[in-house]
Amino acid sequence: MNAKICVLAVSIGFLSISPVFSQSLNQEKMDSLLHGLSLNNKVMGTLAVSVHGKSVYNGSMGNLSVSDSKSIPANEKTIYRIGSISKVFTATMVFQLIEEGELTLSNKLDTWFPEVPNAKLISIEHLLGHRSGIYNFTNDSEYTQWMTMPKTHAEMLQVISKNPPVFTPGSKWEYSNSNYVLLSYILEKITGKLYPELLKERITDKIGLTSTYYGAEMNTDRNEAKSYGFIGQWKELPETDMSIPSGAGAVCSTQYDLTKFITALFSNKLIKTESLSRMKSMLEGHGLGLFEYTFSDKKAFGHNGGIDGFISMLRYFPEEGIAVAFCTNGQAYPLEEIYHGILSICFNKAYEIPVFKAYALHSIRTEDLDKYLGVYESSVVPMKITITKNDTILIAQGDGQSAFPLEYTAPDQFQFEAAGIKIEFNPEKEELLLKQGGGSFLFKAVREMTSE
Repeated sequence: MNAKICVLAVSIGFLSISPVFSQSLNQEKMDSLLHGLSLNNKVMGTLAVSVHGKSVYNGSMGNLSVSDSKSIPANEKTIYRIGSISKVFTATMVFQLIEEGELTLSNKLDTWFPEVPNAKLISIEHLLGHRSGIYNFTNDSEYTQWMTMPKTHAEMLQVISKNPPVFTPGSKWEYSNSNYVLLSYILEKITGKLYPELLKERITDKIGLTSTYYGAEMNTDRNEAKSYGFIGQWKELPETDMSIPSGAGAVCSTQYDLTKFITALFSNKLIKTESLSRMKSMLEGHGLGLFEYTFSDKKAFGHNGGIDGFISMLRYFPEEGIAVAFCTNGQAYPLEEIYHGILSICFNKAYEIPVFKAYALHSIRTEDLDKYLGVYESSVVPMKITITKNDTILIAQGDGQSAFPLEYTAPDQFQFEAAGIKIEFNPEKEELLLKQGGGSFLFKAVREMTSE
């Protein structure tokens, strides 16, 4: 059976441009960028730009749901899982409790969860700044096997506590979702209220966010997007059960609500100036709930988010009062490159809209791929790569990671453009060369795969 190419229904809607930004945001060029990405199956999602709290651009591309029978176009009110951008909401509520005298940055984790290794040494500040040394549970080799199953707080605490510390608390920085799951549990312990209620009471109701809430199973009838990977066509991906990420990644929102949230945060409508200063004070490039980013000569604060096939980016430029939020539910092109294009257009920087090359996929037969199939290992990378196929689409999967499609570019050469991965096969030597981020890594076949 031949792989189908899914043609996206394009839905791009826009709001008027405010006078303060009209001379610097080229709406036509932004439209062209999003339209080209959408038509070439490179991304599905929505984009919002605001200036001093006023929306100046709102665009959607692709579909919130894709199926052979009926695909539903995304729109400016489509709701996405925002992954780790949830951590900014959690950190904001932590600082609210600090301002209320219910918590301090120096409080130790053993006050609430003594069973966590090194709990007596781990402070609230360590948790906020990813300096606790607590193992990141999403790195667990079995995580993908249980991520779709509901977990109680007790079960999640057991998952988090079973691994030894990665480093001594406070000695270094290393990102860990476990930190913010624990922070969300602490919020609940102190207030006696569940995280969804706290989110509504302390943030969304306070600043009028109408489409931001603790997530559940995504429902397209509620204008909630499903997430997808591109393997010759958009393929729906499994959904993490939202009992697992809690305050580390369980919030759903829209691009418009996100710009409104971060603008309110930097306007001191949620926490005081001193608290915001702590959130954005950088230690080794990382803050307490916020990250610092640069674009050209501009400085921004924000966070990225990724869960299932959803990837989101949120930035606020304090000097300019500009907020940019980009929520996606399917990507087949590097999002950092898309975001660079978005910001270039926002700030009127030189930028050429990419022209996408169409590779001659029709010349590839399923039997042509058999010589690449197998399990490969490297002497320098502690991970095996399994190469399989789905008709005329070659598929790669690293240990403990999601599978991704490889696009044919030349004889024995393939790429996964979304992650900047290029793979060159040498069937005679039974090896492959993986190129990513300027590095090249040789893998040799250790086991053949049976072709279907």
